[in-house]
Amino acid sequence: MNKSVLAAMSLLTAAAMTAGCGGAGAEQPAATENKPTVVLVHGAFADSSSWNGVIKILEGQGYPVIAAANPLRGLHADADYVRSVLDGVSGPVVVAGHSYGGSVMSEAADGHPNVKALVYVASFILEQGESTGELAGKFPGAQLAPALRTVKYPLPGGGMADDLYIESGQFQRVFAADVPADVAALMAATQRPIAAAALEDTATKTAWKTIPSWNLITTQDLAIPAESMRFMGERAKAQNVEIDASHAVTVSQPEAVADMIDTAAGASTT
Repeated sequence: MNKSVLAAMSLLTAAAMTAGCGGAGAEQPAATENKPTVVLVHGAFADSSSWNGVIKILEGQGYPVIAAANPLRGLHADADYVRSVLDGVSGPVVVAGHSYGGSVMSEAADGHPNVKALVYVASFILEQGESTGELAGKFPGAQLAPALRTVKYPLPGGGMADDLYIESGQFQRVFAADVPADVAALMAATQRPIAAAALEDTATKTAWKTIPSWNLITTQDLAIPAESMRFMGERAKAQNVEIDASHAVTVSQPEAVADMIDTAAGASTT
């Protein structure tokens, strides 16, 4: 190979490396923004994809985002798992939990030095000794329980336990009334069941007592009555905001959810 060809190849390689570095820099949030990492915790009958619209908005604003895969097997085991996710993040963290994800978040984030704000989204905010199931039935208006079906599943050590699903024909009405029918049908088909025992487990920790909290109340919610969310939010002295939405607000109105998370991040990490 002659010297002119080698010189040309060297120039092309250098140009490609320079272009590659520029592209990588453009894709990453600016280091000077100092945005906290947002950790999202889904609830029952959903999975991490329920946060997709919220994730897109937050990442567009420069936030690093992790959507934790909540196991939905038991409150304390689920909290231990989410705690391990929090432990793997360096720097300040804002945690948002939807529905039962809020119960898990309160346990997992308690005393964690990096967690600067909690955002409860159509969620449960438990006091010590309370269960998610207990709070779900504290006020009238919840229509989720009659729409559930029970399926047995085997326990690792032997024996059987109950998994809970929402009947597919009832899913949109009780869970996602303001979500387009085709999207709600996909959500129903891909729903993650929750172990019935997880809804009976009682809270032992209350992160909201020491960490600033925000609470998004969905007034058209048939899974958790708005009155229940108001009660929990006022008791927790959270920043309460009401929105005309169903329980599936992370899917139907991701902008409102992302806006509350951004507000919590700005107020707690500056």
